[in-house]
Amino acid sequence: MAKRNELYKCAESGNIVEVLVGGECGSGNMQLLKENTTDAATEKHVPVVEKIEGGYRVTVGEVEHPMTEAHSILWIELITNNNEVLRKYLDPTDRPVAEFKTDATEVYAREYCNLHGLWRSK
Repeated sequence: MAKRNELYKCAESGNIVEVLVGGECGSGNMQLLKENTTDAATEKHVPVVEKIEGGYRVTVGEVEHPMTEAHSILWIELITNNNEVLRKYLDPTDRPVAEFKTDATEVYAREYCNLHGLWRSK
């Protein structure tokens, strides 16, 4: 059974969908995207969450992720204990950084790399 906020990728089209309401899907072509949390190579994919005044800053990677047409972060999101999902879409010309305003006390971040998939903060 699919759960809220899970991400699935269609094996045929490559489309990515997020579950808003849990349930069953009749199509067997959707594959659950795994939330990676360890990047042994160079720590360029795991989102780093920093508390700032009025919210949080999320930077992709301890070493900032490259942003080129061929290899980039498509979006960064912050999921909070207040049932908020805050998302920023990026262009290859942007830095892989997003700031989100929220008064939530517990959060985690996710990001999606066009080459290496879905990543979650620790």
